[in-house]
Amino acid sequence: MSKVSNDQMRKAIDEVLGGAKEKKREFVETIELQIGLKNYDPQKDKRFAGNIKLPHIPRPKMKVCVLGDAYHCEKAAALGLEFKNAEGLKNFNKNKKLIKKFAKKYHAFLASETLIKQIPRLLGPGLNKAGKFPTLVQQQEELSNKVDEIKSTIKFQLKKVLCLNVAVGHCGMEQVEILDNLKLAINFLVSLLKKNWQNVKVLYIKSTMGKPQRLY
Repeated sequence: MSKVSNDQMRKAIDEVLGGAKEKKREFVETIELQIGLKNYDPQKDKRFAGNIKLPHIPRPKMKVCVLGDAYHCEKAAALGLEFKNAEGLKNFNKNKKLIKKFAKKYHAFLASETLIKQIPRLLGPGLNKAGKFPTLVQQQEELSNKVDEIKSTIKFQLKKVLCLNVAVGHCGMEQVEILDNLKLAINFLVSLLKKNWQNVKVLYIKSTMGKPQRLY
């Protein structure tokens, strides 16, 4: 049960979208949910992590690279996606600096079944360390759908500090789409917390360059 009403959310979303229209940027601003927690000790309490797929894509510009077999490389090329085959990965020669640079260039990776098993051998722990180990894509799956799924999946992860933020939309979306994403994200976050709403201190939403709007 959410402690933030739909009206509160709509009002905050309208403020964020209005601010973005007033000061038009050269890019489409991302809308983030910012979370402050309380009654949580990241040192002692069990840290949490969880992924959830939102109904509308919050990060359309997210860069995804396909590490593929011949079939998936061909599909990626047809979709205008960047890709690398096994030979391309071998060319890194396990060079840590190059692999780190490669991991930094993309937000996420997809990999064919034949290649995903070879990644630790070809690239070492580089992608894993960057928190970007590839997601498996099967041959029977539609590659474009898998990319959309990656772009609409957000991850909540508590590390050493009591602040989190996740993308829940962008300023090119309709209010109702952002609202759908926001509701789902908040309810999912609360379900991950040990004491649910008792662990939530503050919730804000803001666009990349805009002012934060308090929800809770």
